[in-house]
Amino acid sequence: MKWTEQQMPRQDGRVAVITGANTGLGFETARRLAERGASVVLAVRDTEKGNLAAARMNGDVSVQELDLTSLESVRAAAVALRAAHPRIDLLINNAGVMYTPKQTTRDGFEMQFGTNHLGHFALTGLLLDLLLPVPGSRVVTVSSTGHRIRAAIHFDDLQWERSYGRVAAYGQSKLANLMFTYELQRRLATHGTTAAVAAHPGISNTELVRNTPAAIRGPVTWLAPVITQPAWAGALPTLRAATDPSVLGGQYYGPDGLGEVRGHPRLVTSSPESYDVTVQQRLWAVSEDLTGVRYPVGPAAAAA
Repeated sequence: MKWTEQQMPRQDGRVAVITGANTGLGFETARRLAERGASVVLAVRDTEKGNLAAARMNGDVSVQELDLTSLESVRAAAVALRAAHPRIDLLINNAGVMYTPKQTTRDGFEMQFGTNHLGHFALTGLLLDLLLPVPGSRVVTVSSTGHRIRAAIHFDDLQWERSYGRVAAYGQSKLANLMFTYELQRRLATHGTTAAVAAHPGISNTELVRNTPAAIRGPVTWLAPVITQPAWAGALPTLRAATDPSVLGGQYYGPDGLGEVRGHPRLVTSSPESYDVTVQQRLWAVSEDLTGVRYPVGPAAAAA
């Protein structure tokens, strides 16, 4: 049976924090969770846009300022979220940037790696203890089929200081999202309450592609109606990963169509590189060093 939004259970009493939820996939994810009864927090960089988005949703929806390009902002958002919500049921790491020109975050990280991976790594670590006591809680991180394209974790030049390729840098950040999910699930396994799950939207028609290289921007624009799906459909893998009772930690969901471009959400597999435990653990250690965030689960907690 193909999974549709009609199969999504009620979310009454659950608190969902969603990054980048003022537009695109995040907006659609937030809108549906709110309609199903969840108390939804739109964690967004631009609170004015966040408030406009919230006004278009039905249900209990609030807005929290969060700029993933600034660790200071991430820490401030975590403090505010902790004050407002004694528990969190769903943390959906949805926000992201794609194919940006070479630039850095406020902390000096390459923009795509810093936003897509390190910002979410820090936010999750700072909020995780609010999820751990909650049965059925989940951390859902949105990756991309781009994790397969020219993708590797370049430990010798993580910030692309020697040379920069926007496609390869995006691939690294999305590969990091998956490796983070798999290592987080390994650390969560002994707790038995919180699960880490990943999802990808296929190719969805959102503003994320605005930085597509000029050489392919034209063809992509012309072919968009054929090769992409609307944002509401692209959000379905995330919604399934977040709400389907049959989902298990460490799983990855994406569209069921040819090439996982579009279709109904199903369990999929990621690239062979993404399952390399040694690289996952090394990336984790590097991410803790770069962000200064230590997790309350796993080897680091046991050794403390």
